[in-house]
Amino acid sequence: MIAGLGKLLRALCFGCALFGTQAVQAGRSCEVRQVEAEELQKAVHLAAKAQDLLERSGAQFALIARVGRDLSKFGLRYSHFAFVWRDHPDGRWMVMHKLNNCGTAYGDLYAEGLANFFADDLFAHDGWIVIPKEPLQARLVATLQRDQGVTFHQRRYSVVAYPFSTKYQNSNQWGLEILASAMSDTSQIVDRASAQGWLRANGYAPTRLTLGPLTRLGGRMFKANVAFDDHPPELRWSNRIDTVTVESVFSFVMMKDAAMSSVQFKL
Repeated sequence: MIAGLGKLLRALCFGCALFGTQAVQAGRSCEVRQVEAEELQKAVHLAAKAQDLLERSGAQFALIARVGRDLSKFGLRYSHFAFVWRDHPDGRWMVMHKLNNCGTAYGDLYAEGLANFFADDLFAHDGWIVIPKEPLQARLVATLQRDQGVTFHQRRYSVVAYPFSTKYQNSNQWGLEILASAMSDTSQIVDRASAQGWLRANGYAPTRLTLGPLTRLGGRMFKANVAFDDHPPELRWSNRIDTVTVESVFSFVMMKDAAMSSVQFKL
């Protein structure tokens, strides 16, 4: 079983190149641990299922999400989304996304294989793929071909970054701002501020979290990748935090009638 797994892993991880250079995990502190064979096997089989769905869709570009953490107390299922590009220069079906650098206050952009994407200590082995309509797929490819999304990237990272501020950025927010650039019918979106202006004008609704004062204080004092000072005071001091989540992004894409299909899958 493991021998066959190795062959599949090599196929799914072909060209696992990095735009960044540091070890990363999606919003968690770095913990040195050995990946168990069973965990790796599940990641590879989930990746294989995702790749099969993508191949059968005929798409060249899609959005893909995973369940990296338990967010059920906020009414959320998926923690992180990325772009997956069929004909990426580094290999077939490469994942492009932003990741927090080991619980630090910074994040970078990465390209890696599907198996790597699902091998990040998942809370649940579920996935969600949204296929944009073909014109939007083409515009997303063109946007990322231009500079790999660097134009819309802010290295200063906060897990709960406010959607309408350029001070910080979380992983899902980078993807959302890339989407805004591609979904706009104009060429006026040239940076993060103009992308956020377009999102606000076009009805993007962030997820509102209710966090108690002790939770906010603890996050600010003890976690480098959590900051609240970009949020409007009237929200922050009433324990309301607006941020970019997978569900809010995917709902926006479908609300704008920009999606061709949506499928959730699991092992």
